[in-house]
Amino acid sequence: MQLVRFMFTILVIAFFIATLSQRVSAVNYQECLSGLQSLCNSTVDGQECNTSILSGLLDGSGKPTSPNESIAMSYGLCKAYCGTSQEPFSWTNFSQQFSGWLLPYLALISQLPFGAKHRLDNLTSMFLTVGSPTLAGYSLIITVLNSRWIIRRFEVIDYPNADFAVRILISLQQAPLRVTSEDSLLASLVVLPENDEWWSELAQLIDYTHTWSLSAATSIIWVVIAYLFTVVDSLENLDANINSNGQAVGSVWLWLLSIVIGWLQLSPKCDYSRISKILGRANAMAFVASSYGAVKASSRSRRRAVSIDAVYDNTLFFADENRSPPIFNYARAISWSQSAEEVCDAFCMASRNAGSHRPIDPNAEWQDNGKSDDIHLANRMGPPDAVDSYCLAPTDTVRSRWGSGIFARMCVASLMALLLQWGTTGAALLGVLYTPTTGLGCRSLAYLTYGIISTLIWMIMVASSVLAHYASHRPKAGSSRVALFLSESLCWLGKAMATINGIGIIAVCVFQFSNVFDTCFCNASVFGRGKSAYSVVYPAIGALDSTRKAWIGGLVMASGCAVGFVLFVNLVVDSLS
Repeated sequence: MQLVRFMFTILVIAFFIATLSQRVSAVNYQECLSGLQSLCNSTVDGQECNTSILSGLLDGSGKPTSPNESIAMSYGLCKAYCGTSQEPFSWTNFSQQFSGWLLPYLALISQLPFGAKHRLDNLTSMFLTVGSPTLAGYSLIITVLNSRWIIRRFEVIDYPNADFAVRILISLQQAPLRVTSEDSLLASLVVLPENDEWWSELAQLIDYTHTWSLSAATSIIWVVIAYLFTVVDSLENLDANINSNGQAVGSVWLWLLSIVIGWLQLSPKCDYSRISKILGRANAMAFVASSYGAVKASSRSRRRAVSIDAVYDNTLFFADENRSPPIFNYARAISWSQSAEEVCDAFCMASRNAGSHRPIDPNAEWQDNGKSDDIHLANRMGPPDAVDSYCLAPTDTVRSRWGSGIFARMCVASLMALLLQWGTTGAALLGVLYTPTTGLGCRSLAYLTYGIISTLIWMIMVASSVLAHYASHRPKAGSSRVALFLSESLCWLGKAMATINGIGIIAVCVFQFSNVFDTCFCNASVFGRGKSAYSVVYPAIGALDSTRKAWIGGLVMASGCAVGFVLFVNLVVDSLS
């Protein structure tokens, strides 16, 4: 509800700004051009059509033509005789464009997974998503790829509770996962039969789903139907309000549909309070090896083999790790990979030793379990030193502090995120660039800026997570302190940019529907054409045909990238089952 109110406030402010100036002054450019044509065809109040007016009356390609055949005018003539104001605001056009192109996407934002402890974190999550679709796509894909990676690692492991371990590790990607191997905690959790209940109970409790609901399905169907209807209508009535048409808006927001569907497919466990309670309940059942046999871990200390209480453990070097909305998975990807690999290695060594029929207790003999392939419980008991050795990797094993293969997965996630971002933003650019007057103007520059800032935010936030992980290994070193300072600074910068970019793209859409960009300056594509800029008032048939082809090409491009992104997620998710 807080997010809805905040979004409504942004829309009201943008709409107020868009309409306020138009109440003061507005210009009808068709009437202005007709007036100039009449001026050159007759004498009005003693004024005659001079050379500057004649040279400023142009055809659709920007070349001088006779007044009666002119359908455009130079930027200088437009500014001098028509003024710098925008076209009058039309409520009918605004309401149709807004409700058809933008409103369904704004409603779809509510279907993003949130679940943070604090409302501010949920709000930050929304701004990061809207402000940087690149970061949103990156976090989604890196989560899917990490899940696939850990499943592949566990496929070769044959040891009790290995299947439960995979499910638990995948579900804890939305939390600051910490694994503690000291005091035999991790090894005891892996091998002791007393901890079988810990694994099964936690896997069952954490296996709740945030997946397809009636509201989510309705929102998605609404977006798809509205998109199809408005696309057909815009192509059929191309010359109607061509400068305020929302075709580009529909393309620039299409990434949101892919992100929402992707998270619904993955069903992230992002309710921090619920996860914390579930893990606390399971950890109350944890046992640890001792010289007197297995004892409750709670009788030794507050530390546990698997925890998400990074703040208490003083191991939280990056605050975004502790924020559960899935877009913050960019901050947890490296640390999660390292922790998951530590658990996987413990299971792997236990599986190898069990495969060699080596019991934990070096003074005991391997006990056969008869016809069953299950490991006899007696083979899974022993003193703390033996338990640790049983799960300990060979001394010549070198474990990366970054997590094996993480940078390759980050590269794939980056590529998919950039394809989604620039496939949709590029489609919006394509449509606006080829709308008469063609070239870089206010609308196209706004969309280009949105895409560039979104990409910069992604680069900044990922860099901050890498620096934070680097600093976590040697926190007292001078280089680590510098890295941590840079990480925090970049993180704040990225969030500030995302907030501005998110509000900015909503304002741009409202301004386009409100004719704020329908001015001499914007219609003349001054940024792209410079001194030769001109404004097309009556688009020619040939120009409209070119525009229609560009719009269709952009629609195919945006839809193809959005669908391709979803198919990639589905392909990887299917391989997880």
